[in-house]
Amino acid sequence: MDDLVLDHFRKLLEDVCSPNEIRAVENGGSTAVMWTAFQDSGFLDALIPEADGGAGLGLADVAPLFLELGAHAVPLPVAETMIGRALLGKASITSPSGPLALADLTLSRSALVLFADQATHVLADLGDRAALFEMAGFEATVPDSRGWCGARLRIRTDAVPVAELGQPRPGLRAIGAVACAAQIAGATRRVLDMSVAYAGERVQFGKPIGKQQAVQQNLAVMAEHVVMAGMATQIGCADGLDPTLEAAAVAKQVASAAAAAVADIAHAIHGAIGISEEYDLQLLTRRLHALRLAHGSESWWAKALGVARLEQGSTSTVDYIRAIGAV
Repeated sequence: MDDLVLDHFRKLLEDVCSPNEIRAVENGGSTAVMWTAFQDSGFLDALIPEADGGAGLGLADVAPLFLELGAHAVPLPVAETMIGRALLGKASITSPSGPLALADLTLSRSALVLFADQATHVLADLGDRAALFEMAGFEATVPDSRGWCGARLRIRTDAVPVAELGQPRPGLRAIGAVACAAQIAGATRRVLDMSVAYAGERVQFGKPIGKQQAVQQNLAVMAEHVVMAGMATQIGCADGLDPTLEAAAVAKQVASAAAAAVADIAHAIHGAIGISEEYDLQLLTRRLHALRLAHGSESWWAKALGVARLEQGSTSTVDYIRAIGAV
């Protein structure tokens, strides 16, 4: 992606998604101004073909934007809306103007849905097809926890979809997982930067704690997870809006595992200040855990990948892994 475009997107995020504005949203404040800024920017149509009024970019092209969304802990389904608009556009369906959440209802009529508390519409995978619903088609329950940004949705028995489209391969959970993996990659990078800076500033026993070998080792482990999450995201984004199950599994399993590890180490380095309301670290680490669970945790995707591997029969494990990682 062009650096000028990415810089413009970062500037947009800095203008409308400051930590104080994120706190205001978490405390029940309106997201209208924030969403209008995204809508007016044109970035929401980045994945739509140029012939249809979009930018004509592929998922790998917009992945840096998803990373920035994670790095700034944006409390809106921006990545999900970009994906949803592209899928609806492919089916010649007009997209709603409001925020769009992605839900996997293939296993149950209810699910925890990331950012559903801020969405006006939901693109739901029903197993045999995907359908677009207004939020009124669901019973929504917001969990009593600031660690989760979203809501549990249960589809009403009388819910009527606004539109229906064919099921994306291999389902909305896969593309949603890739979007989450990219946001995790961006958030872990930001948390690493904050931890390195804090370790260089916090002085104990006459020297910065970053001079302690144990702290340096933990920072190195964090850096490894950040790099792995970024590489896994590249694998997940390589096939565009139709990722293979294996590519989605690698992206989300690796990224979700990195989310937990990076958050834990960051709080160990920061100590008590890291969980204080006034300090920004907790905004990112809470978002990391929400992204970690959304569209399947690391254990869910590890099992899915293991089952897919066993179904390959005589293919060697080495060749199987090489095929997944051939970006």
